[in-house]
Amino acid sequence: MSDTEVSPEIMLAFYKRLYPYKSIFGWLNHEHTPTRRFTHREWAFTLPPDTYVRYQSFADADELKKQVCQLNPTRFEIGPVYSAKPRDRKTVRAANFTPQLRELVFDIDMTDYDEIRTCCSGAGICKRCWAFIAAAVRVLDRAIRDQFGYKYLLWVYSGRRGIHLWISDKEAMELTDEQRRALVGWLTVIQGGKEMKKKVNVRQGTKSLPPGIQMSLESLRTIFHRLILEDQDCFAEEEGWETLLQLISEPSVTRRLRAKWEIKSRSSEEKWEDVKREARADKGGKIHDNMVAAMEDIVLQYTYPRLDAEVSKHRNHLLKAPFCVHPKTGRVCVPVDPSSIDSFRPERVPTVSQLLRELDEAGASAGAEATEHHSDWQKTSLKPYVDMLDRHVAALMEEVRRAKREAGPDRSW
Repeated sequence: MSDTEVSPEIMLAFYKRLYPYKSIFGWLNHEHTPTRRFTHREWAFTLPPDTYVRYQSFADADELKKQVCQLNPTRFEIGPVYSAKPRDRKTVRAANFTPQLRELVFDIDMTDYDEIRTCCSGAGICKRCWAFIAAAVRVLDRAIRDQFGYKYLLWVYSGRRGIHLWISDKEAMELTDEQRRALVGWLTVIQGGKEMKKKVNVRQGTKSLPPGIQMSLESLRTIFHRLILEDQDCFAEEEGWETLLQLISEPSVTRRLRAKWEIKSRSSEEKWEDVKREARADKGGKIHDNMVAAMEDIVLQYTYPRLDAEVSKHRNHLLKAPFCVHPKTGRVCVPVDPSSIDSFRPERVPTVSQLLRELDEAGASAGAEATEHHSDWQKTSLKPYVDMLDRHVAALMEEVRRAKREAGPDRSW
């Protein structure tokens, strides 16, 4: 995927004509009329060449649009809902300006898979290594829904090589920093930098995995075989299979496998079969508990979601807004349906230049440009992505209406 710098003129045209401000407002606000969830929300703008403007806040979608078009940022980010309007923070005591609400967010980046993917590295991304992100989305989406009961999950492609998750359930919005750290700790399986070979330490000795991780393991075994052994062939080269051997806790098994693999070249799939045969060799066909644990941990290390935990732990963390344009690729940060994540292709995501061409070809009149930009996206290939967000918003708003009905006329959230 080649990098193409987006000019300020193209970016401004996108902000004026295509950015779905109304949909973004509904998603953050949860209601049709402005509430503190929007008016007390922090926005931050990155301006060329390297200016960063924080603590912006707006009364409604129109005010947000006016500021975005005036500043013409290369990107903008969304932060928490504060106890006071961020733009008024200098008029209140510091103790009275604190984050109150914030979506629970997660960030998964392809660069965290560089040590195991064999097809690309760095900023590169292709259909083959996107499978790592797809696997992470499937596992994390299911874990969050099943283990925590959250329903309002919005997955957003980052525009280049990663994906973000925003969770808007009331209970998720209200989590304290301490609760967020605990929740993220529960979901974190892969830990440690490049210098640490074994990155999975979620069990005591050879005891069973925690139930939530054990559930994920069932689907990850299939992913491991297809992605790690067959497609990426991660253990074909010596560096790869030496890492694999370091994750096996039985020295005698390791010695025999190394001796065998040094003599004859074998595929990753064949090497994994060798591991399984060695694991059974001394136990009459039954795999020793140590080897069961080691093999499960290997599957997890190569396929479980690699989370940037710091993004999720703090309410005041800023995260790039959906539908921003990635300044390097020109691609729009669009929502993604987790149920069809395997067929999602980053290279097919519309670019800002493509969308503006489509809009021009649709014959948008100059008068329409000047007055009613927010619906112009309907004339382009951005439409299915905005429609996806709007369905998400409709479900959020229905949840708020239901909660208000149950609470009675004098109480709301």
